[in-house]
Amino acid sequence: MSDDVLNRPPVRPPVHALLADGTTVCIRPVAPADHDQLQGLYEEMSPENLRLRFFSASPFSAGRAADRACAPAHPGHRALLAERHGQVIGLAEYDTGDTGDGADMSIAVCDGLHHRGVGTLLVEHLVSAARAEGITAFTADALCENHEVLRLFADLGLRITRRFDGPEVRCTIRLDQDDTYLSAVEARGRAADVASLEPLLRPQTVAVVGAGRKPGSVGRAILHHLKTGGYSHRLFAVNPGADHILGVPAYPSVSALPRTPDLVVVAVPAAAVPATAEECGKAGARALLVVTAGLDPDQAHALLATCRTHGMRLVGPNCLGISNTEPGVSLDATFAADHPRPGTAGVAVQSGGVGIALLDGLSRLGIGVSSFASLGDKYDVSGNDMLQWWEGDGRTELALLHLESFGSPRAFSRTARRVTRRMPILTVDAGRTDAGRRAAASHTAAAATRTMTRQALFTQAGITATRSIGELLETAALLHSQPLPADDRVAIVTNAGGAGVLAADACAEAGLTLPQLTPQLIDDLLAVLPEGAAAGNPVDATAAVTEAQLADVVDLLLRHPGVDAVLVALVPTAVAAATGDDLVRAVTQAPAHRGKPVAVVRLEQELPVKLLPAAEGGTIPSYAEPQAAARALAHAARRAAWLARPAGTVPDLEGVDATRARELTETFLAAHEDGGWLDPHTCADLLACYDIPQLPWAWAQTEQDAVIAARRLRGPDGRVVMKAHWPGLLHKSRQRAVHLDLEGDSQVRAAFRDFETRFAGLLTGVVIQPLAARGTELFAGVVQDEVFGPLVLFGLGGTATEVLGDHAARLAPLTDHDVHDLITAPRCAPLLFGAGGAGPVDLADLEQLLLRLSRMAADLPQLAEVDFNPVLAAPGGISVLDARVRLLPRRPQDPYLRRLR
Repeated sequence: MSDDVLNRPPVRPPVHALLADGTTVCIRPVAPADHDQLQGLYEEMSPENLRLRFFSASPFSAGRAADRACAPAHPGHRALLAERHGQVIGLAEYDTGDTGDGADMSIAVCDGLHHRGVGTLLVEHLVSAARAEGITAFTADALCENHEVLRLFADLGLRITRRFDGPEVRCTIRLDQDDTYLSAVEARGRAADVASLEPLLRPQTVAVVGAGRKPGSVGRAILHHLKTGGYSHRLFAVNPGADHILGVPAYPSVSALPRTPDLVVVAVPAAAVPATAEECGKAGARALLVVTAGLDPDQAHALLATCRTHGMRLVGPNCLGISNTEPGVSLDATFAADHPRPGTAGVAVQSGGVGIALLDGLSRLGIGVSSFASLGDKYDVSGNDMLQWWEGDGRTELALLHLESFGSPRAFSRTARRVTRRMPILTVDAGRTDAGRRAAASHTAAAATRTMTRQALFTQAGITATRSIGELLETAALLHSQPLPADDRVAIVTNAGGAGVLAADACAEAGLTLPQLTPQLIDDLLAVLPEGAAAGNPVDATAAVTEAQLADVVDLLLRHPGVDAVLVALVPTAVAAATGDDLVRAVTQAPAHRGKPVAVVRLEQELPVKLLPAAEGGTIPSYAEPQAAARALAHAARRAAWLARPAGTVPDLEGVDATRARELTETFLAAHEDGGWLDPHTCADLLACYDIPQLPWAWAQTEQDAVIAARRLRGPDGRVVMKAHWPGLLHKSRQRAVHLDLEGDSQVRAAFRDFETRFAGLLTGVVIQPLAARGTELFAGVVQDEVFGPLVLFGLGGTATEVLGDHAARLAPLTDHDVHDLITAPRCAPLLFGAGGAGPVDLADLEQLLLRLSRMAADLPQLAEVDFNPVLAAPGGISVLDARVRLLPRRPQDPYLRRLR
């Protein structure tokens, strides 16, 4: 393969993205056929804008600029255009020329579309393309008076320096993808995203296509909900055979409507969906809600293509609908049985049945719904979109998600980390099993279960993950009604000893702590408790406890600094001094809880959870089982702990040569079309690009070479290790492809001959290493998940890594907090801190290893698997003893680049 082909940047397919006003544009590479439009882009500019762009107003500038942009593709040059409704509205390009890792950049936007984010969006896509080509900086010349373009550069979020030369200024823009830049991109994307959802969730005009005249159709049910749900803006039905449906004016087609609809609800047969969407787009509709199910791939492709072409946001298909209970909107475009109760919970689901269950549960609890989206097959609008809407709608205080996929998990994770600092995000961890993944070839792939992947995402993002819809509602009830605990220490009060034992077991199983009460607190409790009561933890108040006594006990516990939450477990008895309702009133009508949560358990309660009216207008959750209360308190404690620590950052790493790493992977893939496992030399070179410490080694293909290498590499005790190698060899211990403790030339020769005999026809060479010193054997690796992207794994290594399964995982890129969590999560973590008398390992070096592994995964999308096993950890440092890396041909894709799916 020629160097020109190898170095040519990959052709990026067209993508659609949102401008600042929420409208959609297509970003794509320039093609020769665009020449006339590009020349027209410049020719239609005002003389002043032409002067600012070219520093003069030459009549030849437009043609030359179009010629340059449409020139044949060559390494170091990239031209991207923005297109809307088939019309070119902007252009951005770079050319490296002879500048090496830098490039000159230019940008142009058509007159009339300034200040809508066209230029910024183009530059973001150009930056992503340049990074993939190894370019580290842009330079751009501008007139000092060109305030608009200078402000565009300054607001990108990238580091910029300026050098003034008379009336001109040269801007140098560093292309480092740091957190400042990602946050700036996020902020722009959030504003554009929210603007694009306005026609969907706050429409001024709604039309329902497919509302039948006879009861029973989905379209008619949605029209009925819209009319009876309080929607006060313009509402139309589209039905060629009726003038009115349910009292709503009906028209034969969308194009015949007297007013262009913001939102069109599509409830027609699957075969008619593409044509209906096209009609809506041509009529100027801004959003579609497609409830129809059963679209085939061609129909699905046509639907999404139409929405992109005409700039319509899409919910569905195959969904229950959407609602927004905001006063002045009151939009209920669903076919659920009842209208959702207005409230403060935002809900996004993929399953309509789950959506109905959550709407019913939240209404019953009195929490209610701020807005609801059943995303269905989720062709466009996603959970990420809804999180950003709730973040700024001024009403949502609790976000509930039930998602089967996450689109761009890394972008979702960044959004969720930000949003969950403002409000709790709860989800059901659906799809926790993935049978068969453990049959994968490498340690890394075998360790990376789908459960681990999802848990990693939820943990990093601060999302509260529950295991069922019931647990989701139980936790939502507590987070809605109670303050967060400062820690996980729970005091239990009960009027029956058996209920207290059940509650104590439930708390311990949920990971909560039942602290011993201090002598002074015990004395204070006994002073108010009836005779025969026990003031341990649980506090057994006995059936003789009165309403006043129970109130005093709860108050004493809440006042105590060693208690973070109180769980009151009540059982109806025939000899009670107070009724169950009296005792509950003692808890709910007590003064404010001093900033600590309280939960009630009533074993006779029919509903799994309900909210009881409390003093000062608040509520207290009441559960039918102690396990439910304990789970909810545990989730609250974990959320409090997550909020208590500062947001993590991705550390800067010295000694990283990402450009060389990309060259190595591209060279390997050019020679191995289907990818594969790297040979030892390339693998070592790749690790060296990230300054990952490796045990010294040598390659030998003959017996004599092995002897010479062993003489050079013998450790202090004079012994070496020999490892067989052939392409694709994994699990060397299982294959008996490792010889340990080799002393002297004769043992080295015997080991080599053994490999030659047993692995005849396979063996390509051997690796010789000094026998490593003693230490803790660990495992570290990366695996690419099809849904979540690169996953970094860590845990106990050696031959037992798969047997014991002691692993933890986090999604790359790792922050400083993520890497600490990753190290402390496995059960073997105490060994790293000196348990067992071996002394603590070098934790700083271990963190560096994992951060560098994470950086490698983030830099190289072609990285399919990395398998470091074992990694030797000792007080003196960390070293990789055995490394395997597998590459697959993948098109690089920037997970943070603004684009619609």
